[in-house]
Amino acid sequence: MTAPGKADHDTRIAPDPFAAVLPALAALAAISSIAAVNWVAQERTPDRTRTKRKAAVALRDLESCCLGLNEIFRRFQRNPKLFAGEGAPAASPLKFGVHGPRIGPDAARLYQQSINDIASMLVLATQNSFDVMSAIEDGEIDAPEELFFGFGEQQERLNRLIAQRATLKASVETGLSVAEQLTALVHALRRHKTD
Repeated sequence: MTAPGKADHDTRIAPDPFAAVLPALAALAAISSIAAVNWVAQERTPDRTRTKRKAAVALRDLESCCLGLNEIFRRFQRNPKLFAGEGAPAASPLKFGVHGPRIGPDAARLYQQSINDIASMLVLATQNSFDVMSAIEDGEIDAPEELFFGFGEQQERLNRLIAQRATLKASVETGLSVAEQLTALVHALRRHKTD
């Protein structure tokens, strides 16, 4: 191991950026899973429990998650050295262990804050998506089929990232685009509340 140069005397190796990007993509996948309601949903039976929140609240909260994920992916893009595979490993496919650069204390704090934000969004996105899907099954949201196809298209875009082992840069760019599309789709769902 070589001695650090004067410029990197206060740097550390960053944790793998895919450890941040993959859970952010998973939060998007939770939202895009709304597509499945169109094909596998069942009518509400009299004994099935209802969600505790109204559809309007679940939709509002899910839209907030989408906006939060938009900001997370923008943060990834604003910090390409840390999150978007800038430099030699940029062309590397989805693979752990090849992307962690040396970073200073500010970048380390940014990484940790991002992980906290992503963890919160993942929890909220999964819960809010479930509540919205339940509201659709219960007839509180009556959306046209085209909206479900829109969610399905975003789901397929995420699936292609995994199947193709996309680069970190492509994962971040696609993640932002999917987040923007999901925001628009959730906003459109709000117009189809029946309650």
